[in-house]
Amino acid sequence: MKRIHGMAWAAPLLALSLHAGAAETYPERPVKVIVPFEPGGFTDVVARVVAQQLGSALGQSFIVENKPGAGSTIGTDFVAKAAPDGYTLEIVSTNHVTSHRLYKNLDYDPIKSFTPISKLADSPYVLFVNTKLPVQSVQELIALSKSNGAHLRYASSGNGSTQHLMGALFLAKSGAKLEHVPYRGSGGAMKDLAAGFVETSFAAVSNGLPHIKSGKIRALGVTSTRRNAQLPDVPSLAEAGVPDYDAVVWLALLGPAGMPKDIVSRLNEAVRTGLSRPEAREALAGAGVDVAVSTPEELAQYMAQENAMWGDVIRGLEIRID
Repeated sequence: MKRIHGMAWAAPLLALSLHAGAAETYPERPVKVIVPFEPGGFTDVVARVVAQQLGSALGQSFIVENKPGAGSTIGTDFVAKAAPDGYTLEIVSTNHVTSHRLYKNLDYDPIKSFTPISKLADSPYVLFVNTKLPVQSVQELIALSKSNGAHLRYASSGNGSTQHLMGALFLAKSGAKLEHVPYRGSGGAMKDLAAGFVETSFAAVSNGLPHIKSGKIRALGVTSTRRNAQLPDVPSLAEAGVPDYDAVVWLALLGPAGMPKDIVSRLNEAVRTGLSRPEAREALAGAGVDVAVSTPEELAQYMAQENAMWGDVIRGLEIRID
């Protein structure tokens, strides 16, 4: 019996030893970085910068693989079901904590099904208006929207999209009266805003800059509490009199639930090293985002807060996507 008890104790000790050894040598083969969106988009561009920096820091290939579809839920479901060994990771956006409230019958939980590794970047949206609209400030827009006979619209990339939710949060906090007009992508929404077919839209800085330069649209307010470096004269919405408005599009690195803590720590350290490099910061600034790294614990807390905030917005809209 003593021999059996000894073997029983030896098995978990051996497993712990092998586990520790694997973490010390991680990664020993290429790592997949899933992007649940089409190539060339906002998240994809950031993902390729991050993957390059992780590969440089850890001496192994980090390969971006796009798995788009169903509002990012196809790629995310794939990662949720992957082995938690550190060889399948995902870069997610804000909609990671909204999709489960919009889509029925998802097989994963945005919090419980994933291991937080690090926040990566933030990007504010901007409240844009067509220059034909006779307003120069956020308060003038709010007042006009409430006036008799006014019928102002805001364009988004679709029902339940981040653009839609940014606008809904604005309406809830400002009392403005704007009708939502969903498009099948941000490109069409911005094109019609510039042409004057809709009056307003919440969109990324990079999407709006060309039309600002052409004189077709005007920036009234930034959704983050900080002003944007590319639009230094544009106030935040909070500065402009919309109480407590603070919302950004954020990107984060996650893995499947149950990843070993030492592998998570190794990846977090590599993110910090890689994104501290000037070339990485410049590349991300060119994509319209600011580097914003975190600890895994800070990311977990942040995702929980975002989950709660956007949940309140979505419940107010009473929308579902089949």
